[in-house]
Amino acid sequence: MLKIAVLVSGGGTNLQALIDAEKRGELGNGKISLVLSSKPDVYALERAKNNGIDSEVLSRKDYQSVTEYSKAIANVLTENGIDLVVLAGFLTIIDEQVYQKFPNKIINVHPALIPSFCGKGYYGLKVHEAALEKGVKVSGATVHIVTPECDAGPIILQKAVEVKQGDTPETLQRRIMEEAEWQLLPKAVRLFCDGKITVENNRVFIKGE
Repeated sequence: MLKIAVLVSGGGTNLQALIDAEKRGELGNGKISLVLSSKPDVYALERAKNNGIDSEVLSRKDYQSVTEYSKAIANVLTENGIDLVVLAGFLTIIDEQVYQKFPNKIINVHPALIPSFCGKGYYGLKVHEAALEKGVKVSGATVHIVTPECDAGPIILQKAVEVKQGDTPETLQRRIMEEAEWQLLPKAVRLFCDGKITVENNRVFIKGE
């Protein structure tokens, strides 16, 4: 079984989607072995505890620089023998030390159809505010491999979600989570853990598809 670490900074709704998928046997050859939080006292840690998953807190404010913090993250992941790193609402910057230790082994879910509404400053409700301001008719979610450039890594999966008249950032966020994020992330994890993902020339190829 491949050991999965889920990195969180908040409530952990995407973590819960992964936990639920694992209980249904939908993570293939993968098992969630560690939940690592950038903040103490977030509900994601309760989710880990309630499901018997080891957790650890590396609080960003305890480190003087991104370099020191990234080194600590990389060390914890390595010490735990992690095979796949999943960023699930992890809102803290990490540097190339982590990417170098886990090349093409870090994935992230972004609440828009990359390359739209992505990059620096596009996170949380800000993504949905920008989408509504632009008047797009569809938005959605993207699961991609993480590289040093923000939201620019190879795309694994995407799903479009309808933007409805009268949507607020909050209602659009909820619909995208329910209809896209919570479906795509477990699927991408399963594909990785079952050895079906290869990366060539900044593109993801999925065996059998």
